[in-house]
Amino acid sequence: MKFTRFQADSTVYTGVMTEGAVKEIKGNIFGDWEFTGKEFVENEVKLLAPLEPNQIIGIGANYVSKVDDLPSELPDIPVFFFKPTSSVIGTGESIVIPEGIDQVKFESELAIIIGKQAKNIHETEVLEYIFGYTVANDVTAPQYFHQDGHWTIGKSFDTFTPLGPVIETELDPFQIRVEARLNDIEKQNSATELMIIPIRKMISYLSTVMTLKPGDVILTGSPVGAEFVEEGDVIECEIKEIGRLQNSFVTANILT
Repeated sequence: MKFTRFQADSTVYTGVMTEGAVKEIKGNIFGDWEFTGKEFVENEVKLLAPLEPNQIIGIGANYVSKVDDLPSELPDIPVFFFKPTSSVIGTGESIVIPEGIDQVKFESELAIIIGKQAKNIHETEVLEYIFGYTVANDVTAPQYFHQDGHWTIGKSFDTFTPLGPVIETELDPFQIRVEARLNDIEKQNSATELMIIPIRKMISYLSTVMTLKPGDVILTGSPVGAEFVEEGDVIECEIKEIGRLQNSFVTANILT
């Protein structure tokens, strides 16, 4: 099932996307909900980010270029970081390059949506706590990374977390490819088997540190191939089973 948020007639709705249409629902997508009977033509609505996240947690440096490069031992403490919910935008919206720099990096990723509260869960239980999956672009301005290694500012600017176009609940995350095309040229195309910290291990580990809650978004890392981009570039992040997340880049001074 493909859940999404969308705007029509200046009103924001939650819905389920079907072939060529979006059906409005009411209620809590993580609990009880129902169809309202109202239906919209897909190409006549504006798709928004498919949820308003509770929190956003990313994992860094989590892909290798080939299976043979996977480490025999995993790090004791994986590299995780937070992104503010104010950085979230949807497909079709512009990513704003901050003042003072003229380039940022795109990072196409599989994003996991937590569906129920999780604390100290075992790796074998992880999939029971996942509601669904969406496509993410973990936009990054490494020029703002702190010299001591802190990534927060470089990950936190408004518009730096495009999500969408839908949350797909019926997906095998171990049988997909994470892709990206910059101005129609392929830059990323990797299977999730190339993750250094696999999905079950990263979610289980996070649950030992913090209580994960419905609506938490976990960014699972970006494949090899991420590049710097500039004003006017168009990035398409795609997981074919979910959909395509397309955004263009503008500079902050254009908006002032």
